[in-house]
Amino acid sequence: MADSLLDASGKVVIVTGASRGIGQSIAEGFAAAGAAVVLASRKQADLEAVAAGIRDRGGQALALAAHTGKKDTLAALVQQTVDTFGRVDVLVNNAATNPHFGPVLEADDGQWLKTLEVNLLGTVWLCQQVVPHMRAGGGGRIINIASIVGLNPGHFQGVYSASKAALISLTKTLALELGRENILVNAIAPGLIQTKFAQVIWENAATMQVVEARTPVGRIGQPEEIAGLALWLASPAAAFSNGAVYVVDGGMTLGSL
Repeated sequence: MADSLLDASGKVVIVTGASRGIGQSIAEGFAAAGAAVVLASRKQADLEAVAAGIRDRGGQALALAAHTGKKDTLAALVQQTVDTFGRVDVLVNNAATNPHFGPVLEADDGQWLKTLEVNLLGTVWLCQQVVPHMRAGGGGRIINIASIVGLNPGHFQGVYSASKAALISLTKTLALELGRENILVNAIAPGLIQTKFAQVIWENAATMQVVEARTPVGRIGQPEEIAGLALWLASPAAAFSNGAVYVVDGGMTLGSL
């Protein structure tokens, strides 16, 4: 029963930011469950390496370079996906950037615009392209990768936190607007995950000591621990989940022990 509920056979899934970290793990998880996976990120060579690994394990993967902050490349990404596979069943908006680390009022306009274009507007643009195909197919799932700093702002991460808070609000709005069309929209809010994106944090021994002390499980997370939830949200087991934000942080946001 559990295996059949999580089976993704026959589904077509787009994952952004799929060349490494959480996005790579999510793409590999869907491929292992039987889906045809479209990997999107800026660098084609990095995507091809991930796609080759998926194919070596018997999965289906198509690597398509696309910049989440560039609207025209996202339109091409969706069109190539539909041209190749005929539809889109699941969209995982995972790509993100964080060019400013410091007080929020010290961020310049370029840092604000880059963060909002990739972390928020890119999701809007992709949904605009994907939702008509989901409607035509009778429904679909959209999974937005937010962050716990979208719920409670992170120290010196104000710009990134604001973009993720907006993404959470967008998730709930889309869930309200699309739910009756069987297009379900949910968000995952990871805590600190051991990826290159968060390397500046987990490589700092002093910071890690504080994080581990504040986290009930006593460690940071791994990318595959986010992938499992994404797979569940796209499965029949999550057919009544809509507009939710799933925190995956080892209990860190529960407060100090």
